[in-house]
Amino acid sequence: MSSIEITNTGSQRTARLISDQLHPKTWIVLVCLMIGWHADHLRGLVWSLVGVLFAAVIPILFIDHGIKRGRWGDRNVGARKARLLVMVVILLSVLTGLALMTTLDAPRVLTALVASMLITLAALALVTLAWKISVHQAVSAGAVIMLAQTYGPWALSAYALVAVVGWSRVALRDHTPAQVIAGTLLGTAVAAAVFAALR
Repeated sequence: MSSIEITNTGSQRTARLISDQLHPKTWIVLVCLMIGWHADHLRGLVWSLVGVLFAAVIPILFIDHGIKRGRWGDRNVGARKARLLVMVVILLSVLTGLALMTTLDAPRVLTALVASMLITLAALALVTLAWKISVHQAVSAGAVIMLAQTYGPWALSAYALVAVVGWSRVALRDHTPAQVIAGTLLGTAVAAAVFAALR
């Protein structure tokens, strides 16, 4: 094996590790817990777990069920038609969670957070009708901007992690640089606007 092949294999392994560990579900759990704690400490954490359930746990269970049945190859669901189906299911799950949180008087900032996720996902689904935009980037960038709006500008330093995730998506050839950049911009813009307006 040549040194170039060894380097490429090492880069691919690193990219896969980053992509898997900084998967959208990781960012959703992180942003829900951090904003929940900031909103109302223990009560906020309890409500944040409701957001995690509907925005991360139920979607991952659905995706994993599809993998077991051979409907798609992995949690990234690369095929556009399959990806749209998954997005519809996640939209319904997040909408259910948002309705429950609104009805039961969850902290306003947490309902704003879940609403931001819902609208971002809807925007991603619309783009996906024509083009494979990066969900990894949209979710990670959206999480960072909402953390910055909550905790202050220092949280923007986490965009370094967003850039690393973007590198991994391109290195794995799951996305082009344009798809990564578009996902980053869409996630940042939509999450920032919706979260600021609703919280």
